[in-house]
Amino acid sequence: MVAMTGSRTLIIWRHGETDHNASGIWQGQLDTVLSDKGREQAQSAAAALAAYGPSVIVSSDLQRAADTARSLGSLVGLQVRYDDRLREIHAGLWQGMTAGDVAEEYPEEQAALAAGEDIRRGVDGESLGQVAERTRAAVDELLADMAPGDCAVIATHGVSGRAIVASLVGLDQHQVWQSFAGLHNCHWAQLHEYAGAWRIVAWNVGLQPAVSTAIW
Repeated sequence: MVAMTGSRTLIIWRHGETDHNASGIWQGQLDTVLSDKGREQAQSAAAALAAYGPSVIVSSDLQRAADTARSLGSLVGLQVRYDDRLREIHAGLWQGMTAGDVAEEYPEEQAALAAGEDIRRGVDGESLGQVAERTRAAVDELLADMAPGDCAVIATHGVSGRAIVASLVGLDQHQVWQSFAGLHNCHWAQLHEYAGAWRIVAWNVGLQPAVSTAIW
């Protein structure tokens, strides 16, 4: 077993690749599906994650995360629980647009993000702070039900996954946004609890070389 005896473990797992990921398109909360490659990634990652001995699997209800989660659930005999609070950041008007089109049509918003402002994505979407608030509420409910030694796998998305980790370890969201590479498709972060506090013990773990897909 990978999990440490008596220490609770959280695995924050980003979904497999979608065609939107591969094409550099902002997905946000568009309900896209896994590509053939993404399904293969999920199956391969599930075999590795089974070694952690998960006691519970919770997933965003968006198809790309839910299908990723089910690849592990079917392997270890667990029913996946779904929570819409674990969805990706809502990217407002940017959803469905390429990164190039966003940069061209929304230069002021892009400049604000580059300057460190936590603005709502796509004019009427969400900020990082809002994502952190809703995802942390879901994680806190999960933690309340976990016993010593339990391991939970949370299947989620790039921005929401990074926001969860930052919140749990007490780091500023903007600092993490600037300093941590995003979770790559079907890669995960591993956190252990020590004396009531959470620590990152592994980041961007996966079976394949990490290829940056910065559009969510």
